[in-house]
Amino acid sequence: MEQTLTQYPKFTPEMKKTHKILIPNMAPVQFRILAAVMEQAGYTCELLENCGSQVSELGLKYVHNDTCYPALLVIGQFLDALGSGRYDLDHTALIITQTGGGCRASNYIHLLRKALVKAGYPQVPVVSLNFSGLEKDSGFPVTLPLLRKFLAVIYYGDLLVALRAQTEPYETERGAAEACQEKWLDTICGWIRDDKGWSNREVKAAMPRIAADFAAIPVRRVPKVKVGVVGEIYVKYSPLGNNDLERFLASQDCEVNLPGLMGFVQYCAYNPSETARLYGGTFLEKHVSDWILKYIEGMESVMIRVLKNYGYHAPLPFRELIKLTDGVIGIGDKMGEGWLLTAEMIELVRAGYENIVCAQPFGCLPNHICGKGMINKIRELYPEANITPIDYDPSATRVNQENRIKLMLAVGRERLAERQAAAPAAAVERPERFVPAKRREKAAHAMV
Repeated sequence: MEQTLTQYPKFTPEMKKTHKILIPNMAPVQFRILAAVMEQAGYTCELLENCGSQVSELGLKYVHNDTCYPALLVIGQFLDALGSGRYDLDHTALIITQTGGGCRASNYIHLLRKALVKAGYPQVPVVSLNFSGLEKDSGFPVTLPLLRKFLAVIYYGDLLVALRAQTEPYETERGAAEACQEKWLDTICGWIRDDKGWSNREVKAAMPRIAADFAAIPVRRVPKVKVGVVGEIYVKYSPLGNNDLERFLASQDCEVNLPGLMGFVQYCAYNPSETARLYGGTFLEKHVSDWILKYIEGMESVMIRVLKNYGYHAPLPFRELIKLTDGVIGIGDKMGEGWLLTAEMIELVRAGYENIVCAQPFGCLPNHICGKGMINKIRELYPEANITPIDYDPSATRVNQENRIKLMLAVGRERLAERQAAAPAAAVERPERFVPAKRREKAAHAMV
């Protein structure tokens, strides 16, 4: 008998002790720490790392090919894991996020449940992680303490990604930045499992220690092509979704800037109040976003200050990012990544990362409008912008994608060479970053 919308197996509070929750791997660094938060809350979970062509093939087998690429991959990754024989299927659950907006991502959970039945796993419950009340009977309650921990660890992840990305291309000892990131990931996950390290006071004390450790890595700062990566949330961050784009760009001797995941979280928090202001709503609906953003800004300001203090590029505060849309795109444009996608491209160009890969699933209309559709406008305002949109889809070949990116990089290298030729010889190579011993010692004793 086929399941109806109300007959699917639900994740109950009792399953917290009996089931292992499998997590799709979208943002590897941030999600690893998020998994530690869930473990501290008493859940048994595992961050999936299975990749390969079989993932998309399974997705295509059980999901219509008109469905967007991230859904194919997420569902395919789940089904591949369930079919691996590694899990007790009667004591396994899956978790998936729902944005609650007009994007098809809000429907992934229904597609996943249908695919589970067709694939022979009707007993596997799916947990909805959402903040808009889409599934009120979920056995995974998002409490205020849990939400505060989620926000804190996303900033930890964003900081680690930024520090490694800006250190690794220049390190004199291969693998030093990666090892430093791994060390701090293990440390932070250990803190979180012990219910430490997530309060505002602890985050404020920990971030300078982390940045000081990266800043102490010996580097040789030579000019490199700087590349920004924007796009649909899953394809932007997931190595499975973008064919390991960051690794490819690193192999091309580039410095990569991947805007933080918290920017998307702030975007999602900001939009409900903007909707109320545009179309009408209560006082609470119009101002709830401001209260949430003010709380988040406390940690945001710490991360920005720490990055700047240690000589790294720091992202703009979210409220400054909003202003970049003036005269370019309306902030009422909020399907998918909406105006945020355009704002991130502008921010990257202004920060010197004018070579941009705009990664988007083939057929994702919101992202094609706010990404590919805004390229000419951005070039008009910023002639140095060198943006290439790349479609990701089961039928798209990796070779063609990488060749298009190489063409964009060729233009970037030509422009870099022209700037070097025009600059004084003394400015061609900058000295290694120097962190005063007193600052390192002070940072090392800052954690309480």
